[in-house]
Amino acid sequence: MIIVHHLENSRSQRILWMLEELGLPYQIKRYERNKQTMLAPPELKRVHPLGKSPVIEDADVQGGQVVAETGAIVEYLVDKADGKLGAPAKRADALRYRFWLHYAEGSMMPPLLLKLVLARIPIMGKVAVKKIQPMIDVHLDYVESELSQRPWFAGNDMTAADIMMSFPLEAARSRGGLNESRPATIAWLAKIHARPAYQAGLKQGGPYAYA
Repeated sequence: MIIVHHLENSRSQRILWMLEELGLPYQIKRYERNKQTMLAPPELKRVHPLGKSPVIEDADVQGGQVVAETGAIVEYLVDKADGKLGAPAKRADALRYRFWLHYAEGSMMPPLLLKLVLARIPIMGKVAVKKIQPMIDVHLDYVESELSQRPWFAGNDMTAADIMMSFPLEAARSRGGLNESRPATIAWLAKIHARPAYQAGLKQGGPYAYA
């Protein structure tokens, strides 16, 4: 049994979706953000020193296994499910899979997060945001060009790479300038949101601002 330490409106929603896709049993322990700071509550530090979500505990492992960081959790769950949603067999697709798995947090999320933080700073923040948007547009154009060539990020089938890419693209749709001018990306978002497993994860996770 997987225990998901789930923070509202966070990356952990991806983990619930993935668990539903894999058909692995899980339980949710919910946490709410501080209403003033929007930070995770201190209770999460009792689970992992960083005090962030997502964090999972695998109760099937003797003594319990705690895993933090979304990418590490995703790879852990792929292994636990005997490779389901993992790297495709074709080498080119497998390389794309690994690229997008790490690109999601390593390249695309930083400017989106920077824009969110700067947007909260009066006057000067608005000026800085205008300089950040072109950086985000480079990523959005790249994603659009890739999704115009294939139905999923790694190839013809959905993989964990698509799950990893969901949060940055949902964030971009919400606050990063992603709109109908990039139809392939918008169609991809609509496709994942329509999946029964996505809807089931959303129902289990509760309110999620980016769906």
